[in-house]
Amino acid sequence: MEEFLEFVIKGLVDHPDEVVIMRLDSEKKTIFTVQVLPEDVGKVIGKHGQTIEALRSVLSAGAARIGRQVILDVDDQS
Repeated sequence: MEEFLEFVIKGLVDHPDEVVIMRLDSEKKTIFTVQVLPEDVGKVIGKHGQTIEALRSVLSAGAARIGRQVILDVDDQS
C-alpha cells in the first residue's frame, strides 16, 4: 500500500523529491501521513477533495482485504 501511495502522490505533485510519507501501524489500523510542499497540497487534495477521497477509497479497499483500516492525512511542510 505504501509503495502505491508514494507512486501516486509523487505523480501528482510538482516537487516529488519533497514528498515524505510517514506510516504508523497499530493492531488493526494503519495511519499514513503525507507531507508535501504547501504549493502541492491542492494537487493532492484535488477539486472539492475528489483526489484525496479517491485515494482513501482505494487504500481502504486494499486494507479491508487483509482486515485492516487505513487513515490518510495530508500535511504541508510549513
